[in-house]
Amino acid sequence: MTESLNGKRVAFLATDGYEDSELTSPWQAVTEAGAQAVLVSPATGSIEGKNGHAQPVDLASSDADAADFDALVLPGGVVNADDLRTDAASVAFAKDFFAQHKPVGAICHAAWTLVEADVVRDRTLTSYPSLKTDLRNAGAEWVDEEVVVDQGFVTSRTPDDLPAFNAKVIEEIAEGKHAGQTA
Repeated sequence: MTESLNGKRVAFLATDGYEDSELTSPWQAVTEAGAQAVLVSPATGSIEGKNGHAQPVDLASSDADAADFDALVLPGGVVNADDLRTDAASVAFAKDFFAQHKPVGAICHAAWTLVEADVVRDRTLTSYPSLKTDLRNAGAEWVDEEVVVDQGFVTSRTPDDLPAFNAKVIEEIAEGKHAGQTA
């Protein structure tokens, strides 16, 4: 049975250099499940993925409030994640989802933003393998698995993991808030 996300709003936090499929595939999955997807970015106008996909920005990070959304998805991409983790408004926005116990999905290099938000300590997660040491140094338990779910926090490694990632993101959003999802 497919989960229904009717009436849910899902923020996607990204900027230029995102991994195209890691934005487009979860976006399609959540909208097909009935959610409204909203692109939040420190950039304005539109952003471009590393392979050329352009996506219009709906809301600036500096104007975004996690209270207005049911969940957050962070696509990967080295440049995207590296730029987001240096943007204070984007980091604060991501951290607020954890403080409000809301589901968060992060794939590939996206976990860098969450290291900066200081929300990975004592959490089990996966990522692109090159982030393993960064995540362990931030207090996370890193595992090499297709998809990991830790109290509403969904992580995956690469675009190859998107089917499993999308399914778990939808499942966690449908479940709603998770008491163990904390900042």
